[in-house]
Amino acid sequence: MKRSVEIYDTTLRDGSQTEDISFSVEDKLRITEKLDELGVHYIEGGWPGSNPKDNEYFKKVKKLNLENSNIVAFGSTHRPRYRIEEDNTMKALLDSNTKIITIFGKTWDFHVKEALKISLKENLQIIHDSIVYLKENGRKVFFDAEHFFDGYKYNPDYAMKCLITAENAGAERLVLCDTNGGKLPNEVGSVVEAVMKYINIPIGIHAHNDSDCAVANSLVAVVSGASHVQGTINGLGERCGNANLCSVIPDLQIKLGINCISNEQLKRLRDVSRFVNEIANLRHFKRQPFVGDSAFAHKAGIHVSAIRKRPETYEHIKPELVGNSQRVLISDLAGKSNVLRKAEEFGIHLDADSPQVQDMVTTLKNLENEGFQFEGAEASFELLMKKSLGLHRRFFDLIGFRVIVEKRKEGEEPISEATIMVRVGGRIEHTASTGNGPVNAIDNALRKALDKFYPELKHVVLHDYKVRVLTTGKGTSAKVRVLIESGDEEKRWGTVGVSENIIEASYQALVDSIEYKLLKNGKSH
Repeated sequence: MKRSVEIYDTTLRDGSQTEDISFSVEDKLRITEKLDELGVHYIEGGWPGSNPKDNEYFKKVKKLNLENSNIVAFGSTHRPRYRIEEDNTMKALLDSNTKIITIFGKTWDFHVKEALKISLKENLQIIHDSIVYLKENGRKVFFDAEHFFDGYKYNPDYAMKCLITAENAGAERLVLCDTNGGKLPNEVGSVVEAVMKYINIPIGIHAHNDSDCAVANSLVAVVSGASHVQGTINGLGERCGNANLCSVIPDLQIKLGINCISNEQLKRLRDVSRFVNEIANLRHFKRQPFVGDSAFAHKAGIHVSAIRKRPETYEHIKPELVGNSQRVLISDLAGKSNVLRKAEEFGIHLDADSPQVQDMVTTLKNLENEGFQFEGAEASFELLMKKSLGLHRRFFDLIGFRVIVEKRKEGEEPISEATIMVRVGGRIEHTASTGNGPVNAIDNALRKALDKFYPELKHVVLHDYKVRVLTTGKGTSAKVRVLIESGDEEKRWGTVGVSENIIEASYQALVDSIEYKLLKNGKSH
């Protein structure tokens, strides 16, 4: 029978401890729905009683119609100097009204003596009493053995006593925690194998990433017998983060053949990864395995030539399995295969032996030598290709523009104003506009001139603007490259411009952005 592993997501609790991240209650509810769609078995919603936000979450999450996931409340064992019935931690956990509660307890004798300042025997009693109390109140209990691997290293007998105490008290799962994130896979594997000899209930793994081994440690724990894995989407978490479920899940399911979620749910993995990053207001990590933009991106010509014949030559899985897709990049390393593949993507038929293909490769390499970069500006490359093949028509012609930046007195912000004159068909439009800086001013003026002819441009938004100095040693007279990311309600696209004049480089990228939008809308003049 095929093995199965439970997936326990702690993005909303451990992940929220990431530096610079603060989830609102609505954020947490939206992420909960996405995790449920992904099919994770348990969602750790937070620590009730620790803050008003988590209290509100546990009230509101009950109204969600979840189909796959169980909501879990998280907290600690009861405090040593309080009667368990009077302990606010226990009361808040029960008030969350979740069917499952995860509590953590000390399993490293060093922490018991130095942090809790109690005896080792008293700590065992606290673990036992906390679990029994929650069980008597009708809850299932998962026990997170905090610092277990460190505890086992220095005092294996006591660390095991903690686990056995939790099992005898009625815990449903025992989760071994590499809380400091410093263990290596060989250590984790040997400890899990040792634990499995004495424990009769499911064992879990909770790995932090301080040695960059959280995913590997989670996998080796499963191979060694664990059947429950805790982690976060995109590896969010305190310090260096937690085990990244966006890698753990496909590694288990595709590489090890262990059931986690359904194959259809697995196809949502990339979307869930991007959704959580958007909610957390984080940039997507392009080189993230499985779900990153670059995970199945190919740049070298020899690679592209191979994947056009057999994708598995340079891809370890089919990208569609995790909701991703193959990408071919255009750069000075590109060959004919890259150009042919991009032509296919753009709906352009090109004969492999056509001289146009080699002309395009030569043009591409010459432009990149001048400073153009098309890896992040595929919209500009599509326009370039269609222009060179005679498949592109002008949407407007520039007659001229002027940009003025005026600072009237010290302490006041400069005023930027742009005027522009364009011809659309047989009509000439002459407009002016101000902006937050010269680039914004010319962008506003150009849009103002074109709005009456192309009202759909109102939906185009500039998402990102980057400037890169290309020639060192020339100071303010250096050549620059401007990369712009634009988008509408449906997609985003990148465009590029290069010049010694930053306004001209920006104008080139802005024009490409507008022309790409109009091209996709099927407009022409």
